[in-house]
Amino acid sequence: MNRLIDLARHLPTPAPEPTVAYAPIRLPLPNRPPLELRLTAPAAGTEVPVVVFSHGFGPSNYIPSKDGYAPLAQFWAERGVAVIQPTHASSRVAGLDPETPGGPFFCRDRVGEMRAILDHLDEVERQAPAVAGRLDHARIAVAGHSFGGFTCSLLLGARLQGEDFSDPRISAGVLLATPGRGGRDLTPDNAARFPFFDVDFSHMSKPALVVCGAEDDPHFTPRGPEWHADAFHDAPGAEALVTISNVGHGLGGIAGWDAKETDAEIPDALEATRRLTLAWLRRKFALAGDDWSGGRTALAGVAAETANLIEKTD
Repeated sequence: MNRLIDLARHLPTPAPEPTVAYAPIRLPLPNRPPLELRLTAPAAGTEVPVVVFSHGFGPSNYIPSKDGYAPLAQFWAERGVAVIQPTHASSRVAGLDPETPGGPFFCRDRVGEMRAILDHLDEVERQAPAVAGRLDHARIAVAGHSFGGFTCSLLLGARLQGEDFSDPRISAGVLLATPGRGGRDLTPDNAARFPFFDVDFSHMSKPALVVCGAEDDPHFTPRGPEWHADAFHDAPGAEALVTISNVGHGLGGIAGWDAKETDAEIPDALEATRRLTLAWLRRKFALAGDDWSGGRTALAGVAAETANLIEKTD
């Protein structure tokens, strides 16, 4: 336990257990180099649920790939969830040449890479002997930060120019600092540069948790931090909105220890992000305990200064 964590320690979470990790796992894809992954999973147990994590388009030349986001991936894996992290085509350090078709953002390729992982889960397990036969292929969620949240929103049912990218194998998702509405909500320059941000969240019916930073300053739009909450307001499946206090786009440091993307190192904010996202995932996966309800109680009392929670009612 980080001794600098104060109020967030009141948000309940299971005790950590040992994990195993494999990297690189390589999946062959047609007409391009293999897709490289990292798998982090509990060292014991069967029928382990899976989260496939999509990284953002951050400025670091080393971390935003399969090796990033350890503060989340390790935390979740220590508490019962297997995490698979691809090095997307858009990764600066090991992705595709940004001058090739689809670059530099490769928004369609990223969706295809997430699907390829689900297509080849047996192969992922074959390359990870200590995990082989232990993953639950029927309990799969996606999670993503920033541009990774955009990728996950498409897989959860959001539509781009009317096109449906959803995957029935995915049951839920966590969207972290995800881009909001595009088009007229962007500045004219950014609307022209990012036409793929013009996403329709109204078809996103899979359960989702949306997480934002209270001080996020999106430079794509004249709107403020609330832009990153659009998926919560527009998507019928979005169940809850967590706004982490005192932080911006990095949510206290989820991209990695000492990552360039960490705009503020605030241990309470990072810990609140880790615990609340895990609690929601464990609830969706029907794992033992109900830390989500316990977190809701703490946010209404002793941990109120760490985050604000809004949930939709039936």
